[in-house]
Amino acid sequence: MFDAGFWEFALIGVIMLIVVGPERMPAIARKAGMYIGKGKKIINKIKEDISDELDTDKIKEQLNFEDQGLDVTDVFQDTKNTLNEIKSGGTKN
Repeated sequence: MFDAGFWEFALIGVIMLIVVGPERMPAIARKAGMYIGKGKKIINKIKEDISDELDTDKIKEQLNFEDQGLDVTDVFQDTKNTLNEIKSGGTKN
């Protein structure tokens, strides 16, 4: 996202100390930490939802592929039955 080092955070801390004062700074820092934590949770939830949605698409593709495989199995079984009929000496109608 963005690259913030020690000096950037130190500058923000000094500005906060001047603007809000030393009495209110711990409470504001605590609230900021809570909001950052909530933001991270929301971002992780969104990432998880997107990942689940992509996995759902993969599962649908796999189910479609397996359905096509069932058709191949039916053809294979019909061919096997025909070969067995030929081996037995005739067709059964």
